[in-house]
Amino acid sequence: MRKLLRIAALLVAVIVAAPLVLTVVYAVLNPQSLPILRRQAEGRRVEQRWVPLGDIAPALVQSVIMSEDARFCLHWGVDLRQLRIVVQDALDGAAPRGASTITMQTVKNLFLWPQRSYARKTVEVPLAIWMDLILSKDRIVEIYLNIAQWGPDIYGIEAAAWHYFGKPAAALSADESLRLATTLPAPNARDPRRPGPRQQRAMAHVARELKRAPWVFGCLEPRLRP
Repeated sequence: MRKLLRIAALLVAVIVAAPLVLTVVYAVLNPQSLPILRRQAEGRRVEQRWVPLGDIAPALVQSVIMSEDARFCLHWGVDLRQLRIVVQDALDGAAPRGASTITMQTVKNLFLWPQRSYARKTVEVPLAIWMDLILSKDRIVEIYLNIAQWGPDIYGIEAAAWHYFGKPAAALSADESLRLATTLPAPNARDPRRPGPRQQRAMAHVARELKRAPWVFGCLEPRLRP
């Protein structure tokens, strides 16, 4: 019995330690996401091309941050203001909802399961804080843009840029960047080449915010700031 307990304790320790160690490794090595690995294991098609942050148009980086996590440069991986709202909703018995930062989404894609739950959030929050402590903001954005899903079998911004617009991510225009950024919330339903009314409203909102709040990008390398 004691031997089984020791083995179980060792397995738990490995499971807990693995994301912490891998986050450090990912400072220099490009990771692969769990959704991509699952699709590959099932023999399903995956289109992905990894590119460094320097080969991604600044307009795309800015549009994604403004669309997905406008407080990215202001928090330490977790937006406490939004998290408090989620916690209150949980106390009130509401269903789990968003409030995920770009860092939290990166953690989820690299280490966790896709289904929304308060159990996942409980693990996601400390890992996001750890990632923000270990990795630079630029590196977090680079990883996120290269593993995010942009279509039914499209992963990473380089594959998305070629698939939808026939050009590399470095050559994306401001309008194309808005179209791609606002595809992220529903990559299986939206097509950036033909945005519907709801996506067009989202594009207009992000475009207004980009003009109104250039300070949002202060933590990024100078090339990526407006």
